Amino acid sequence: MPIQLKPENRRSSICEQPGAAGPGYSGSSMREMWQHRGMRLIFTANLISMIGSGMNSAAVIWYILQATHSEVSLGALIALQTLPSMLLLPFTGVIIDREDRRRLMMWLDAARAVIIATVAVLVFTHHVRLWHVYLMNILVAIGFWMFFPTVNALIQELTPDDRMLDSNSLLLAALQGGWLMAGAVVGFVYNHVGLGGVLMIDCASYAVSIACVFHVRRGRVTVSRPEPAVAGIASRYLHELVEGYGYIHENRRVLLIGAAWALFVAAMMTQGVLSAPLSERILHGGAVGYGWLNAGWAVGAFVSVFYAAGFIRRHGANRSVTLTMGIIAASLFLLPVSRWLALAVPIYFMMGSSRGVGGIALSSEMMQLVPRHFMGRVQNAFSFLASALQICTALLVGEAAHRQGLIYGFWMVGAMYLGAALAAWLPVRRAMAGGFEPSDSAAD
Repeated sequence: MPIQLKPENRRSSICEQPGAAGPGYSGSSMREMWQHRGMRLIFTANLISMIGSGMNSAAVIWYILQATHSEVSLGALIALQTLPSMLLLPFTGVIIDREDRRRLMMWLDAARAVIIATVAVLVFTHHVRLWHVYLMNILVAIGFWMFFPTVNALIQELTPDDRMLDSNSLLLAALQGGWLMAGAVVGFVYNHVGLGGVLMIDCASYAVSIACVFHVRRGRVTVSRPEPAVAGIASRYLHELVEGYGYIHENRRVLLIGAAWALFVAAMMTQGVLSAPLSERILHGGAVGYGWLNAGWAVGAFVSVFYAAGFIRRHGANRSVTLTMGIIAASLFLLPVSRWLALAVPIYFMMGSSRGVGGIALSSEMMQLVPRHFMGRVQNAFSFLASALQICTALLVGEAAHRQGLIYGFWMVGAMYLGAALAAWLPVRRAMAGGFEPSDSAAD
């Protein structure tokens, strides 16, 4: 018989008491989380998987830029890989809340590995076409948009309420550690083994990830939830879908932090349209320079793991997001005039570090506010919003960068980060003015 985890009320959010570390917090918190076998396996799975995914992403972007010499093509890539996901995101949240999240992660990894291996074979046999690469990214992106809400929901299951910051820091260490390793070598590896070799490395990383996730726990485990008072599978499914959107509508704090997260994710993904052209056209660094930019971002994000939790507890989640998103926006306004790779890499380091703190703050705050049995639906609702934004901004940024100049593309993405900063600042402003009702928090 499958095991069911009982739902619970969330505790007070970490944005409510900046400066208060709270009971049980210490410098050894991340080490304590490392003692959890499931968290160690999830860390390893995501570290190895992100090495392959980071190399895959950079190699594909560089391959398309070399083939088309157009930022518009990169914008189309970002938009196309997001569009099909939008059709599924409103519904997959219910699946995440109903199914065993560990098994769902394994199936998603396996499906993506098969797709990538197929295109790798086409590359090695010299039958690959540009549309094959676009289609691969579309299908893999569908798995991506479903995978990360699933892994976040699984981590929420495994983590005590007062350790959300530490578990998110550990996850970010895995993601950015893998991205760091990928960014450090992808330029050199691509020059030696080409797109096909990079894709095969990515396939191998998925195999390791599946093996790790398989051993996280045994049996089928799902999160129990109040059963809807409706009959029929379709009716119950629709009821749960509407229930998730209703929860967001009734919780203003969740709505604002989710909006900040959607703007942050959309801006970060759209930023991929600009980094390769920056290396090629302004910095004249080629594929190796592009690798250095990715490595600078990843190093910054990885380093932030060691101070993010303390910083967020001291200043509060919302203030932390406002500050870090503002730093990233200012950095993007500076990048088009940097001119030298030696200057651009430290700027990417600073952006990556801010991304680390802001991302941990947003994810932890969401986990604190949202009950476990709502987590899949709430995350997917904001993922849908992020996808919609990304489609529009990727096309606009690509067109502006190609026709008007890269500087306009950087300004547009910077404005999105400023929007995230504003959305995170509003709850602080409302709280200072007494604008939040107690019932706005899921902890009440």
